[in-house]
Amino acid sequence: MTSRLRKYFNTLPAPLRQRIRRLWLSLVPITQCALAAGTAWWVALQVFDHEQPFFAPIAAVISLGLSLSQRWRRSMELVGGVTIGILVGDLFISQVGSGTWQIVVVVALAMAVAVFLDDGPLIPMQAASSAALVATLLPPGGIAGFHRAIDALIGGVIGILVGALLPVNPASRARRDAAGVLATVRDAARHLAVGLSTGDEKEVFAALEAARGTQGAINTMRSDMRGGREVSRVSPLYWGSRMRIQRISATADPIDNAVRNFRIIARRALGKVQRGEPVRPEMIEIVSDLAGAFEILREMMMADPGEEPDETDATRLLRTIVRKARAELVADADLSETALLAEIRSLLVDLMMVAGMRRASAIATLR
Repeated sequence: MTSRLRKYFNTLPAPLRQRIRRLWLSLVPITQCALAAGTAWWVALQVFDHEQPFFAPIAAVISLGLSLSQRWRRSMELVGGVTIGILVGDLFISQVGSGTWQIVVVVALAMAVAVFLDDGPLIPMQAASSAALVATLLPPGGIAGFHRAIDALIGGVIGILVGALLPVNPASRARRDAAGVLATVRDAARHLAVGLSTGDEKEVFAALEAARGTQGAINTMRSDMRGGREVSRVSPLYWGSRMRIQRISATADPIDNAVRNFRIIARRALGKVQRGEPVRPEMIEIVSDLAGAFEILREMMMADPGEEPDETDATRLLRTIVRKARAELVADADLSETALLAEIRSLLVDLMMVAGMRRASAIATLR
C-alpha cells in the first residue's frame, strides 16, 4: 500500500506535491498547537476561574508556532509584551481616560517601552495590542488586565510543556532538510556535467538555476537545526540526542558555503559554454564526481547511527576526488579554467567539512 501511495504521489503536479509535503512536515506542530490551545483554555477557565480566558489558547499557539526554533524565546516575549502593554495602558488610561488620541499615545508608549527593554520582534507587537485592548475594552484599574497577563503566562507555560512532553524528533527534520538541499545540488551537478560535456547552455543554466533556488530550503534547514537544539535542551525525551544534534547543526555553514561555491562554479561554467570555450575532460569528470559526493553526503545525513555510509565513507570518496582535482591539472590552462578549478577545490573543502573534517585538515588534504 505504501509503494502504491508513493507512486500515486509522484504522479501529482509538483506544486501539489510540495504543498502535501509541507502539510505532512507540519502535522506534529499543528497537533501540538491544538492540544496546547485546548489545555490552556481549560486550565485558565477551570483552575484559575478566569471568565472567557481567550488569550490563554492564543498565547499557547503563538509560543509554539509551526517553527521549532526559539519557542522559549517567543513565550518570554509574549508574556513580557502583554505585561508591558497592560501596565502602560492601565496607568495611562486611568489618568487621562480613553478616546482616539489616547489610543495613539498609549500604543506608541507601550511599543517604545517594549523596544527599549528588549530587541525581540514579538514583544512590541504584544505590548501594543495589549495596551490597545486596555484602552478600548478593559476597564482601567480592574482585574481584567491582570487576568489577561496571567492567561498569557498560562498559555506560554503550557505551550512550552506540550513542546517538551510531545516533541518533534529534533534530528529528523534537520536531517531531512539537509538531505533535501544536498539532493538538489547533486542533481544540479549532474546537469552541469552533461552541459559541459555537450556544450549545452540550457543544461548548465538549469544547474545554475537549481542551485540559486536552494536558499529558502537552506534557511529552513538552519531554522530547524536551531529548533532541534532547543528541543534537545528542553525535552527530557531527547536529552540523549544533544551530541548528535550538535553534529548535525555543525553542517549548516559548510552546506551553505558549498552551495554558494557551486553557484560560482555554475556561473563560470555557463560563461565558458556561452563563449564556446572547451573544458578539458578531466575537469568534466571531476564535476560529475561532485554529484556522487553530494549523494553520499545526502545518504550519510539520512543514515541512523551505526548505519552506512558514515563520515568515514564520505571522506574516503571526497579524498579520491581531491586527488583528481590537483593544482597541476591546470598548469597550462587559461585563467578561466584555473579559476574554475580553484572554486572546485574550495567546494571540496566545504564538503569535507560536511563529512566531519576540521577546516584546517580539509585544506591540508588539498596540498
